[in-house]
Amino acid sequence: MSDQLNKDYDVGALIGRGRFGAVFRCVSRISGELFALKSIDKALLTDPLDYDLSSREAKLHRLAAAGNPLAVQIHADYEDDESIHLVLDFCPGPDLFDRIAEKGAPISEPEAAMLMEDLMEAIAACHRRGVVHRDVKPENVVFDSEGRIRIVDFGSAGWIGDGGGMRELVGTPYYVAPEVVRGDEYGEKVDVWSAGVVLYTMLGGVPPFYGETAAEIFEAVRWGSLRFPSRVFRGVSSGAKDLLRRMICKEVSRRFSAEQVLRHPWIKSRGGTSSPED
Repeated sequence: MSDQLNKDYDVGALIGRGRFGAVFRCVSRISGELFALKSIDKALLTDPLDYDLSSREAKLHRLAAAGNPLAVQIHADYEDDESIHLVLDFCPGPDLFDRIAEKGAPISEPEAAMLMEDLMEAIAACHRRGVVHRDVKPENVVFDSEGRIRIVDFGSAGWIGDGGGMRELVGTPYYVAPEVVRGDEYGEKVDVWSAGVVLYTMLGGVPPFYGETAAEIFEAVRWGSLRFPSRVFRGVSSGAKDLLRRMICKEVSRRFSAEQVLRHPWIKSRGGTSSPED
């Protein structure tokens, strides 16, 4: 590891692994504060796109997290011949995926609405700074020591602050938007689609689009036919379904923005009974 990194931080136990590296506990040698260290192994960045994304992750992460308390903050970054290292807030977890699995049943509408409000506040703050996360999923939504959500992992983030769009195929199959799969130019509303899939999964316990392979999932997403099977959505309110239709909307021009999601009656009433009827 970087000599300067080792001077500044005491790197401890491994706490997780990802596609391109690992996450460790680390402690500031000056303050004694606990952080998480994300180390990206350059040898695993064999695709030019992956290398480009990883090399600019720190810059986009800092931009997205500035003044955004619902994003994990980046405190320092280092680079050596083998790795890129990011020092981040330590969040003990669990992540939202674990929370959904732990419940063993769909999450209640009031809890889902509260979580979605925080998630969309985090996403809206990113969008205001021209940053698109591009990999919104339950595994990238963690809980801090106070139990509030924090959005993490800007390794796939893109920049639209110059008014341009993006075309790279990035993201996770279950959550990626159809315009990404089609290879169209796209913008920040891909995050709204992904967040809608997260909400659908919280309320229904299953994703809206699935398949046995990534190719089959992508094909289901491409068609984007949103359904609410009665066996899992029988008890879900019309207001929640209305919001889902506006977030998981194949027509980008009709899909809600993050700010519009935050103004929806179901969110404003915290999953209450004041939601619109079908």
